[in-house]
Amino acid sequence: MDEQLNFAPCGYLTLSEDGTLLTMNDTLLKVIGYKLAHIKGNHINTILTVPAQLFYQLYFVPLLKMEQQVEEMQLSLKSSAEEEIPVMINAILRERKEQSIIECIVIPIRKRSEYENELLIAKKEAEAALMAKHKANAKLEVTFKDLKEKQKELLELNKQNQKYKIDTEKELELARKIQETSLTDPIINDQIHIESFYKASRELSGDIYGFYQIDEHRYGIIILDVMGHGISSALITMSLHSLFQKLVSKGVKTEIVMKELDNHLHGLFQNNEEARHYCTAIYLLIDTAQQKIDYINAGHPPALWQDPDGNQHEIRSTTLPIGTFEGITFKTKSFTYKRGSRLLLYTDGVTDPLGSNHLCALLSENQFSPIADLKESIIQSLNDNENFYHKSDDQCFILVNLI
Repeated sequence: MDEQLNFAPCGYLTLSEDGTLLTMNDTLLKVIGYKLAHIKGNHINTILTVPAQLFYQLYFVPLLKMEQQVEEMQLSLKSSAEEEIPVMINAILRERKEQSIIECIVIPIRKRSEYENELLIAKKEAEAALMAKHKANAKLEVTFKDLKEKQKELLELNKQNQKYKIDTEKELELARKIQETSLTDPIINDQIHIESFYKASRELSGDIYGFYQIDEHRYGIIILDVMGHGISSALITMSLHSLFQKLVSKGVKTEIVMKELDNHLHGLFQNNEEARHYCTAIYLLIDTAQQKIDYINAGHPPALWQDPDGNQHEIRSTTLPIGTFEGITFKTKSFTYKRGSRLLLYTDGVTDPLGSNHLCALLSENQFSPIADLKESIIQSLNDNENFYHKSDDQCFILVNLI
C-alpha cells in the first residue's frame, strides 16, 4: 500500500468476497487499536460488534452482490479494547486478477457531539465577553467569529444527517421488500388449501412464516415470532428463514427442524446474553395420505384445530422457545384428523387485540364458508379493533383447510 493511501485521513480496507481481511491502512488500524499482522486473514467479524455482524451478513453482503457497491451505510466497529466505534462505510466490488475484491472507505462519525460541545463553549465565551465588553472587545470579536464557524459546521452536519435519514428510509424500504418476497404463496389443490396474512408493525417485521409442499402427500407449515420489533428482529427472521426453508422443503423431521433452528440462534450470539434474542415457533408436518399431523410448539401461542363436527382443540406449547437455553430436547407430538378439518396458526399480534375466544368464534361462524371468506373475516376484525388497541405489533396468521 502506498504511503499516501496508508496515512489518508480516512480508513481504508480490502476484503475477499467471503469477508476475509486482506489489507488495512494505518489510519484505520490506529482507530481500532490493532496491528495488521494480528487481524490480517481473519473474518471481518473480528472487528464488528454483534449487531454489525448480523447487518453485514444479512444486508451489506446481499446489497453489494446486487448493486456491486454500498454507499453511506452505518456500522459499528469493535476496537481491541472492546470499544464501539460508529462509522460510515462506502464499498465497491472489483475484479482483480481473476479474484473479487471488496474495497471499503471507512469514516468515523463521532464528531457531531464534539462540534455541539464546542458550540456551547463558544456561546459561553461570547456571553462572558458581552458582560466584559469594555475589557474584551478584541476577544469578543474573535469569539463571535468562531461561533459563526461552528454554526456553519453544525448546519452542514445537520444537512448530512438529514440526507442520511432519507437514505436510511430508502434502505429500510428495500429491506422490507426483500423480506416480503421471501413469503410463500397460497397452496391450493384437491388435498389442502393454505392461505396466509402478514402485516408488519413497522418497516420490518419480527414475524416470519413458510409453508411448502414436500412431496405428493406431505406439507410443512411453520410460523415464528422473534422477540422484539424492527431491524434487529427482522435480520434474525431472515437468517432463520433461509434455514427453515431448506430443512422443511427436504421433509426433515419436526424435532430436527426445531433443533437446527435452536442451534442457529445460539450460534448467532455465541452466548452473548446482552444481544441474545429468543423466538417462539410452531411447526406442523401434515401427511394427507395418512391424515396425520406431527407437530412441535416451542413457546408459541396455541394453534386452533377445528374438526368437521365443529369441535375445537388447541395445539398448545410443548417446549420452551428456541434460543432460550442450550440443550433443550424437542419431542414431536402427533394426532390424526378427518377431512373437512381446519387449522389456524397465528402470532400474538393477532390474539392481543382480538383474544383467542374471538378467533374461536370466527372459526365456528365460518365453518362452512370458503377459507378465503374466513380469512377476510379475521382481517376485518383486526381492522375494526385497530382504533381501540393502541399497542403496535406485527400481525401474521395461516389458515389451512384439510380437504
